Amino acid sequence: MAATTPDTAAAAPRKRRDRTHYLYIAVIVAVALGIAVGLIWPDAAVQLQPLGTGFVNLIKMMISPIIFCTIVLGIGSVRKAAKVGAVGGIALGYFLVMSLVALAIGLVVGNVLHPGAGLHLTNALKQTGHAQVSSDALPPVDFVLSVIPKTFVSAFTEGQVLQTLLVALLAGFALQAMGTAGQPVLRGIEHLQRLVFRILSMVMWAAPIGAFGAIAAVTGSAGLDALKSLAVLMLGFYVTCVLFVFVVLGAVLRIFAGVNVFSLCRYLAREFLLILSTSSSESALPRLIAKMEHLGVSKPVVGITVPTGYSFNLDGTMIYMTMASLYIADALGTPMSVGEQIPLLLFLLLASKGAAGVSGAGLATLAGGLQSHKPALVDGVGLIVGIDRFMSEARALTNFAGNAIATVLVGTWTKEIDKVRVAKVLSGELPFDETVMDATAGTVAEVPEPREERLAKA
Repeated sequence: MAATTPDTAAAAPRKRRDRTHYLYIAVIVAVALGIAVGLIWPDAAVQLQPLGTGFVNLIKMMISPIIFCTIVLGIGSVRKAAKVGAVGGIALGYFLVMSLVALAIGLVVGNVLHPGAGLHLTNALKQTGHAQVSSDALPPVDFVLSVIPKTFVSAFTEGQVLQTLLVALLAGFALQAMGTAGQPVLRGIEHLQRLVFRILSMVMWAAPIGAFGAIAAVTGSAGLDALKSLAVLMLGFYVTCVLFVFVVLGAVLRIFAGVNVFSLCRYLAREFLLILSTSSSESALPRLIAKMEHLGVSKPVVGITVPTGYSFNLDGTMIYMTMASLYIADALGTPMSVGEQIPLLLFLLLASKGAAGVSGAGLATLAGGLQSHKPALVDGVGLIVGIDRFMSEARALTNFAGNAIATVLVGTWTKEIDKVRVAKVLSGELPFDETVMDATAGTVAEVPEPREERLAKA
C-alpha cells in the first residue's frame, strides 16, 4: 500500500492556487488611496499621472500581437471563407444598429435634462476647447486609406488596431487557403499566443500602481469643487449608460441569446474593475478575448467581433457625444432644434469611426466633429474638459459591456456558441483559470469546434 502512494500522488497533478484575487483587492485599495492622495495633496498627486499612463501603455503594447494571433488562429482553423464573411457582416450590421440606438437614447435624455442651461463661458475655456481638436480624426476617405499599413511590420509598430486587423485577416485567409501546409504555421502562432498572454499576466501585476497614479492625478487636478457645476451632466450620462446596458442591451441579450446580462457582467467583474481604475477599455481587451472563448463562443467569432467592435461598436462614446453636444449648445445659449441635432449626430457617428484608436477618442472626436460640422460649438468643449476623465470611465465601461454582449449575440446568430458551456461558465461550474489567463493555454479542446465540423462528426 505504501508503495502505491507516490504513484497515486503523481497521478493527481497539483492545482495551482489562484493568487490573482489579491491583485484585484490591491487595485481597489490603490484606487481608494489615489482618491485620498488627490484630495489631500492635489499638487503632488498631479505628478503621479505617468504611473497611470505607463501602465496603460504596457497594456497597449500587447494589443497588436494578441489581436493578430487571435484572428489568424480563428480564421485559419475555418474551412470556408464564406463563414468569416458572414460573421463580419452580421457583426457590422449589429454595430450600426446599436450605435443609432445609443445616439437616439442620448438625444432623448439630453433634451429632457438640458444640463448646460445657465452656464457662462470664459475666454480661457474657449481656448481649451479649441486645443482639443485632434488632427488624428480623419475624414472618411483618408480614414479608409489609413487602415492600410505602410509595411507589413508597421501594422504592429504604429499601434493601429485596424491596421493589425487587416494584416491578420490577410494572414488568416492565406493560411486557410494553404490547407494542411499551413498547419505548422498555425501551431507556431498558437505557441506565440500563449507567450503573449503569459507576458500580459506578468504586466497585470502592475495594475495597482497604474490605478493609484491615474486616480490620484485626476482627483488632484479636478477636485470636488470643479465637479459641482457639471454634476447633472455626469449623473445623467452615468444613468443613461446604465439603462442602456442593463435595459436595452440586456433585453436584446435575453431575447436572442437567452443569457442574463447580470450574470454576464458578474463573469466580467474583474475586467470592469480594471477599466474603472485605468479609464481605458483597451486594458481589458486581451482578457475579453480570452474570457469570451472560455465562455463558449468559437474562435472565429471572438477573433472577428471583439477587435472590430473596439473600433466600430462604441455605444458609450455615442451616448457621450450626443449629450455633450446638447450640453455645449445649451451652455453657449444656442440650443439646437431637433432638425439641427440629427444631422450633427449622424456626422459624429461617422467621425467616431475615423478616430478609432485615438487616445482620448471621445473628447478628440467630439471636438473634431464639431469643428468640421458646427464650428461655433467648439468653444464650449472647454466646459467638459475638466470632467472628461470621469466621463471616460463610463464611456469605456459601456463600450466594453457592449462588445461583450455583441460577441455573445453574434455567436448565437451564427450558431457558433456552446449554450451548455455558457450556462456552466456563468453558473460558476467552469470558472475561468486566472493562472493561465488564456482559455486556450491548457487545451484547445476547451474552445468549441466550428459548427460545420461538429455536424460532420455527428
